[in-house]
Amino acid sequence: MGLKEVNITGPKVAFRIFGLNVTETVILSWCVIAVITGLILFMTHNMSKTNPSKKQIVAEWIVQIFTNMVKDSMGSINLRYTPYMATIFMFSICGSLISLLGLRPVTGDYSTTLAWALITFVMIIHAKIKNDGFGGYLIGFTKPIIVLAPINVISEVATPVSMSIRHFGNIASGIVITQLLYFALTMVSNAIGLDFPIFTIGVPAVLSVYFDLFTGFMQAFVFTMLTMANVGSAYPEPEN
Repeated sequence: MGLKEVNITGPKVAFRIFGLNVTETVILSWCVIAVITGLILFMTHNMSKTNPSKKQIVAEWIVQIFTNMVKDSMGSINLRYTPYMATIFMFSICGSLISLLGLRPVTGDYSTTLAWALITFVMIIHAKIKNDGFGGYLIGFTKPIIVLAPINVISEVATPVSMSIRHFGNIASGIVITQLLYFALTMVSNAIGLDFPIFTIGVPAVLSVYFDLFTGFMQAFVFTMLTMANVGSAYPEPEN
């Protein structure tokens, strides 16, 4: 039997609207948003101060985890960012774990992680301008010495690029490695005369546990921590 080609492509175009391509990433992203929204509404329905239900206790526990994360990483002054950090974390996890259902992870599309990183970048710039003024923000590029201004500008612009590529690269590499391994195991099955690719049973599933579960959770945590670190660094330390 001849060798089959490995076909690894980007997200498929589902349809076009007003001349714009609507990819499966867009559709799946909205599905993830719908699922997260539905879960939040379910867990916060009929909340009670005197007799909390089990789902309310779990919801309050999750909120407390994110509150403590923001407080430890950004300080109590930045607790207003807790909803955003929780949203990024949950969207990242759910967007990666949909691969367990045989769907393409939305975090495997660079446009997704780049959009998150750009939002963080805007938040960083807004915080710096709010604290130092627009003139102070520009002067900050000349510190500690003016000759480093070009490097400081490049470093500033590189922030969203590095954040987005790190997350996207780890998820996308898992997709590519799994596809290549599946192809190789299929070729082994064909080489020994088997009509059914028996060697593809089990091994890809084990890899899926690593790439989908472990890597998905780890990248969500790393991206959220980097977001908190970058946004938090834009705010001055409170004076004692």
